[in-house]
Amino acid sequence: MSAASFEPISLRAQDLGCDRGGQPVFRGVSFVLNPGEAMILRGDNGAGKTSLLRLLAGLLPIVEGSLEVKSAQADWQSGTAAGLIAWQGHEDAHKRALTVLENLAFWARIHESKCDLDNALERVGISALYHFQAGQLSAGQKRRLALARLLIQNQPIWLLDEPTAALDAKAAKMSEELIAAHLNDGGIAIIATHSPFAPKGKVSELNLVAAA
Repeated sequence: MSAASFEPISLRAQDLGCDRGGQPVFRGVSFVLNPGEAMILRGDNGAGKTSLLRLLAGLLPIVEGSLEVKSAQADWQSGTAAGLIAWQGHEDAHKRALTVLENLAFWARIHESKCDLDNALERVGISALYHFQAGQLSAGQKRRLALARLLIQNQPIWLLDEPTAALDAKAAKMSEELIAAHLNDGGIAIIATHSPFAPKGKVSELNLVAAA
């Protein structure tokens, strides 16, 4: 596999706080992730795992603390990392009437990606389904297509919310290998999950506790 073309970056959070509906979700979340590092988010339902991912993606406001990014060309700068992120949430966001390949081509155009679409589908194990409409896929196949979208977006930061949901053991192992390859290319991954998950590489854990 060829190296990714994105510029590796570092991500630093200091005492982050998030609210939903005017109520505090979490407070005091801090971490630093450098190129090639991943973080697993753990915590009970309602602890704020998905909210933290959405905050990092710029979909929720930061009510306390700060988020900074650093590149080889620039020192720490405040703001969100929204333009550096590939996101896989609970909803796979496929267009049901489009084929597997058409869905992937749509996202490639959105992100101005020159990645090999056929290679991305082969890596996630659904190259034989390229002509199927997304609405015809099983839940696990849809999840594989979402993983292929991560590959073609070619962003340094991957945010994944329960990435192994609907995947069998073989496919879950494949998702770990994709994340390990992303880390090896100098990427960052932040993964919210209740499941055992162990991509190879430098991986830390953050246990979230809901704000009182």
